[in-house]
Amino acid sequence: MIEITNLRQGAVLNHNHGVETEKCLRVLIEGLATTGHPVKINGQPAAMDGRKFSALVELDRKINTIIATTLTPYGTFSQEIILVWDKKSFRRCNFYIDDNIFVFTDLAKQRPVHAFDHFYLAGLKKIHDEYGLKLTLNCFYHNDHHDFDLKDMPDTWKSEFMDNSDWLRFSFHSYGEFPDRPYIELTAEEFGKDYDLVKNEIIRFAGEPAWIPPAVIHWANIHPAVARELVARGTRCYSTAFRPRIMGGPSLTERQSGGDMGRVEQRSASGTDKNAGAEGFRMHYDRHEETSYLDHHRAYFDPAIGVFFFSSSGCCCNLVPLKDISKRYAEIFETSKHYGNEIFAGASHEQYSFPYYSNYLPDHLERIEEAARCLIEIGECEPVFFNDGLLGNPAWEN
Repeated sequence: MIEITNLRQGAVLNHNHGVETEKCLRVLIEGLATTGHPVKINGQPAAMDGRKFSALVELDRKINTIIATTLTPYGTFSQEIILVWDKKSFRRCNFYIDDNIFVFTDLAKQRPVHAFDHFYLAGLKKIHDEYGLKLTLNCFYHNDHHDFDLKDMPDTWKSEFMDNSDWLRFSFHSYGEFPDRPYIELTAEEFGKDYDLVKNEIIRFAGEPAWIPPAVIHWANIHPAVARELVARGTRCYSTAFRPRIMGGPSLTERQSGGDMGRVEQRSASGTDKNAGAEGFRMHYDRHEETSYLDHHRAYFDPAIGVFFFSSSGCCCNLVPLKDISKRYAEIFETSKHYGNEIFAGASHEQYSFPYYSNYLPDHLERIEEAARCLIEIGECEPVFFNDGLLGNPAWEN
């Protein structure tokens, strides 16, 4: 009977979506009342145009409640939505690398004088020094390719990691690479055990300042009990959704045996690696409204569970050829001009940097550097950690 049509539940709004002052963000609310009876927004009369209604409202807090009501002969109908004010917003980007365990295996065996003498960390630091990129390395406990557990990582370089924790953080990802989707059926207790294994080791060898709660778990798909536990442990934001969903990328067979990465990249770009093949199956397996909204707006807040969901990076470096990364980000930035979002991301997976990995990509670090260049130099984004503040914006906490 009544519906707000121009803004979604949990929309994250900034100065591009209205008029911002020190005290509030003034935005337009528009909707449809099917009976055409007068509508009130937060108790104030809205302008009516037939069945359409509109009103300016002031968002004066981080989380704002908007209530549209209409009195009809059949009773009072209403809709309530939550809108988020991204106060003093700025263009910003988050970057994480999944599946980290090879680097710790190497460090434990090679024992360099400095941790950043290792080619992988040296490469990431070079990118940080050049562009200011901040990175989260999402970590495994067990190396499924070599005989190594995170407990065997020395704390020799703890002070180095603490000194660099302003731009390099470590987080939990999974117990190990296999099986895929490890937390789709596990209990909260089983998940918590793995989480604590990784977190405690990270704090031991890298220090408390280098730890950050995860923004994505291995394969992203997790059980509701695991999701509740994750939020309880401090995760404020998460990539796309907690729920099971179809995802692209190399198959288990290709990852274990060494596939043709060129073919994998082509399938990923075309979407054939996750295409259900028919409209009926696509509707059954996908959440079209949520997916298209995130593609355009990049983030929203779910007030029922208190978590911000942000769009996947749009550019997973191990799946996008070097020459195509700038094109991918150009499309994302062009879309953002229309929708006013200022939240961007990048991602990749550690193992593709290592020559002894079966799917090694010789230009993998170059791809990460190109993504950083696109985000920071071309996109004019400030590097942040999404789990800090409001998706990296500290305005409400300062």
